Amino acid sequence: MGKTIAQKIFDEHRVGTPDTDVHVIRLDAVFCHEITTPPAIVDLERRGKDRVFDPTRIKVVIDHVSPAKDSKTALQGKILRAWARRHGIVDFFDIGANGVCHALFPEKGFVRPGYTVIMGDSHTCTHGAFGAFAAGVGTTDLEVGILKGVCAFRTPDTMRINITGNLPQGVFAKDVILSIIGRIGVDGATNKVIEFAGPVVAAMDMESRMTLCNMAVEAGGTCGICAPDRVTVDYLWPFIKDDYHSPEAASAAFNRYQPDADAAYDRTIDHDVSSLAPMVTFGFRPDNVKPVSEMTGTPVDQVYIGSCTNGRISDLRIAARVLAGKRVSERVRAIVSPATPKVFRQALEEGLVKTFMDAGVCFTNPTCGACLGMSNGVLADGEVCAATTNRNFNGRMGKGGMVHLMSPATAAATAIAGSIANSPLFKGKEHEII
Repeated sequence: MGKTIAQKIFDEHRVGTPDTDVHVIRLDAVFCHEITTPPAIVDLERRGKDRVFDPTRIKVVIDHVSPAKDSKTALQGKILRAWARRHGIVDFFDIGANGVCHALFPEKGFVRPGYTVIMGDSHTCTHGAFGAFAAGVGTTDLEVGILKGVCAFRTPDTMRINITGNLPQGVFAKDVILSIIGRIGVDGATNKVIEFAGPVVAAMDMESRMTLCNMAVEAGGTCGICAPDRVTVDYLWPFIKDDYHSPEAASAAFNRYQPDADAAYDRTIDHDVSSLAPMVTFGFRPDNVKPVSEMTGTPVDQVYIGSCTNGRISDLRIAARVLAGKRVSERVRAIVSPATPKVFRQALEEGLVKTFMDAGVCFTNPTCGACLGMSNGVLADGEVCAATTNRNFNGRMGKGGMVHLMSPATAAATAIAGSIANSPLFKGKEHEII
């Protein structure tokens, strides 16, 4: 019987099987940020185990509240900062060099095909876009990972989603993943790896694939994963060029992480996007999804473009195309947060920042703050936000606030209209459904 991508990665990294369906795997990287790592650090110190398994394989960033908004968040940063210095962790990204973790770490070349990665953050699944197994974990598993460089997982059953058809103009990866979550539900992939495949995925760039994998957890998935190919190699080439004599050689090496033709999947779904329209969430679950046309005219108070889902340069370019020469509605405030300093610099150099500011947008620093209702865009009770983020839970961006998830194009159009609206980039039929 053939193997899935995850099974192949587990076979290469397995160091023990304490139970029939429990696998202890060796980790290639442990990612850390200032919200979930300080409790692990403090507990390890209390236990007399203030050590790290390999300072070169631990990557650290302050990103969730950047810069600190109060004494508590300043203390979290202080603990993380002191720990990184104490253990000689070179890849520590402090204020000024920091960015949203799930955008910054791939941008730095820290994720490769076949890697195993953990982090105390549920959206670690983003990194599966590179053909890696990447999962969010709790404090105990994070402590073990920091200390020993291993983590235990149950057998990785895989759900395969073949994305087929031709993606309509003005419909993006965010619309695709929202439509998938709407179809399978928030528990449709619980404790499973979602293997995204098919011609639509093959045609996507790495930033779009990261958007897909980022929201696998919103369907309950442990990890989203895409098979590595030449697109993957081209993205990583600046970081791997000394390891392979040519991109072709790298592609050949990474080919071992392609799923076998006879691999066994827990479930296989064919998802045709040929007639897909831009999508938006309603209510307080990521699987509450409708075409934008069915929500048109719904008033909003804030528009937020950013996050580990849609804060990359391609996302900002799309939003700027919609906003160019227009003004944000007087009834809304619009905020754009680039995911990394590199994205910020690119936006400056390409004139995107000017486009946003001319439109009346607040262009702020890289941070996760607004997404989880901690800073840089928190909602008041009863306020509504159109966001390119990944969660619309009750109170996610502020107590009593409502969040509608959508693509950057839809968010930009919504900012102009002052209410949910399709962007002029969409040329398809207004009333297509999932």
